[in-house]
Amino acid sequence: MAAQRVAVVTGANKGIGFAIVQGLAKTFDGVVILTACNEQLGHEAVDKVASLAGPATKIKFHQLDITDDSSVKCLAKHLSDEYGGLDVLINNAAIAYKVADTTPFSEQAEVTLRTNFFATLRSSDEFMSLLRPSARVVTVSSTSALRALSGCSRELANRFRDPELSREELATLMEKFIKDAKAGNHKANGWPNSAYGMSKVGVTCLTRIQAREIGHTRPNDNILINCFCPGWARTDMAGPKATLSPEAGAVTPLYLAQIPPGASSPHGQFVFEKQVKAFMKQKNRISNDRIKAIFPARAGVSLA
Repeated sequence: MAAQRVAVVTGANKGIGFAIVQGLAKTFDGVVILTACNEQLGHEAVDKVASLAGPATKIKFHQLDITDDSSVKCLAKHLSDEYGGLDVLINNAAIAYKVADTTPFSEQAEVTLRTNFFATLRSSDEFMSLLRPSARVVTVSSTSALRALSGCSRELANRFRDPELSREELATLMEKFIKDAKAGNHKANGWPNSAYGMSKVGVTCLTRIQAREIGHTRPNDNILINCFCPGWARTDMAGPKATLSPEAGAVTPLYLAQIPPGASSPHGQFVFEKQVKAFMKQKNRISNDRIKAIFPARAGVSLA
């Protein structure tokens, strides 16, 4: 008998993550695991999905804090023991600081990149080791990554755009940003003044690297890895004045998570409104005016 299909959504007790779970509850042929740091909030979210989608929905909860390696390993073991693998991984958990937050930029840079980039890197590596053939991996990025990249020095931007950039080189660049932010000379050294934007540059480049790596190690398994921008959606992070509903923000990740078996693209791409957007070539990037309209600089700390 074929193994039961399973999808995992990180940081899913509210916002875009919750909307993704709602969408999968209606369309995914298998079990959907809603994760959250807080167990009570996670169970309440599962109950809410069931009340909206009906009791037959196969939604389950598992605690997950992507910044806690033991929590990540606990979920990975559960997936291996209970299901024997993983079919859909949606890396949604992240944090951001509000523009008006008075936390020193040095601390914002450290906390934001340790969570959004380094914790996503470690947790996704752990879960990706369980991927079955035709699995789909989807990571939340943002058009703020494009804005941050355009604010980097030419030398730094070219390093991020290098198609052969390795994960070790990428991690070194992320550590350098943190180090320079702590020293207070990040602007002088060619970095933009956006911790959130740089964290999303990191995950966008990581997506490209992971796609390249899995193409080498599992070339016949049809695994697709992409990242996306949900747009400016009404969440705790973006605020109540955002123009999109969380459900509208979930449209692209739901599309990427359920690309049919046999498809070969998109893969290793940055996707917005279900369309691939150029990230590596400066001349093809979305204009800054368009970026500001899509995703104004409004954000609040929120690791679901």
